[in-house]
Amino acid sequence: MVKIANIELGEFPLLLAPMEDVSDPPFRKVCKANGADLMYTEFISSEGLIRDAAKSVQKLDIFDYERPIGIQIFGSDIDSMREAAIVSAQAGPDLIDINYGCPVKNVACKGAGAALLRDVPKMVKMTEEIVKAVDLPVTVKTRLGWDENTKYIVETAERLQDIGIKALSIHGRTRVQMYKGEADWSLIAEVKNNPRMHIPIFGNGDIDTPQKALEYRNRYGVDGIMIGRASIGHPWIFNEVKHYMATGELLAPPTLEERVEVCRQHFTHSLEWKGEKLGIFEMRRHYTNYFRGLSHFKPLRMKLVQSEDINEIYDTLEEIAQNMSYVGV
Repeated sequence: MVKIANIELGEFPLLLAPMEDVSDPPFRKVCKANGADLMYTEFISSEGLIRDAAKSVQKLDIFDYERPIGIQIFGSDIDSMREAAIVSAQAGPDLIDINYGCPVKNVACKGAGAALLRDVPKMVKMTEEIVKAVDLPVTVKTRLGWDENTKYIVETAERLQDIGIKALSIHGRTRVQMYKGEADWSLIAEVKNNPRMHIPIFGNGDIDTPQKALEYRNRYGVDGIMIGRASIGHPWIFNEVKHYMATGELLAPPTLEERVEVCRQHFTHSLEWKGEKLGIFEMRRHYTNYFRGLSHFKPLRMKLVQSEDINEIYDTLEEIAQNMSYVGV
């Protein structure tokens, strides 16, 4: 049984990675229904939280059916991060996660996210202050290093564990790599196999099939796997991985009707959480991912992304289910 402090996650948990503009409550709801064991909010700006910025505060919304759920925060100032952790804890999550892995410019170039990989002493100090400030388990998500010359993850993991984090998720790339090239899980395995380490180590990067998930579990010995981009438009990947690990057999791919139904649920949750206007607008980024592989999808996609009428969108989804030929991917 893998545990983060007293949170039981099963024998080999599958985690939904925190993703900006993706892992909001509507998306998390369909991922939870399809097998995700632990999920995180979108990453939340510490400065936004302590200044009570509406967009940041809204990201604190969590629901009991999501549990266990972690709130992930990022920032560059230690005092602000400590305050943001306290605010986040008041929202009632099961854990607080610190983002030391985001590589995008508007985060890393402001000294937050993966930028802390260039200043490990500050990373450790920041983490220590957050651990002291909240009564919840604190976890960390990070990368191997800033670049090829700074892959200090083995030592960094020890130092973070020593000041009290309860789990560590590692993306197998450096910040300079962004999402290019192949993720290197050998250093993740080195962290996991370090006899000094006793907290759960979760691997992240490039897991997009059940076969690869099983291969990486067996080869690298991690305690669980975090899945990000492969879940977008394909939230059933969690159940697919679990089924394959349990039986050695692949689940049949979702039928077109099943794809439409999950997309419909996602849209409905989006309307419920965001309201009509924003719910319609922000769902538009997901349609292509849900229906990748459909022949002649373009005209119906245009209807979905141009319509501002809820009933018309539902009708278009039904039209997809009834009338289109499907090519599996």
